[in-house]
Amino acid sequence: MSSSRQIYRVIFHNQGQIYEIYATHIYQSDLHGFIEVEEFLFGERASMVVDPSEERLKSEFAGVQRSFIPMHAVIRIDEVEKEGVGKITEAGQTGNIHAFPLPIGPGPKSGR
Repeated sequence: MSSSRQIYRVIFHNQGQIYEIYATHIYQSDLHGFIEVEEFLFGERASMVVDPSEERLKSEFAGVQRSFIPMHAVIRIDEVEKEGVGKITEAGQTGNIHAFPLPIGPGPKSGR
């Protein structure tokens, strides 16, 4: 029961939250410092249980054909056997995952 379709799980930071999404196409973008994610996968479950986090992801990415994610925001990319449930969680709920520190404001002035 092997599938020829590749499925990727992408976990990344976005505005203080951790996003976990599933897609079939991921590659380095021509825009320097970004990855491109295409063909998002959202669970088409037959059950009546609705996950509000996944519904939020569906509405946020509705109509999006391609998303450009900054490489410094990416936590992890995994190739998985089957699609899971996408979700959004608060960054504080993820245990020991922390954002890479970024400089704030302009850099130091040079004495040219």
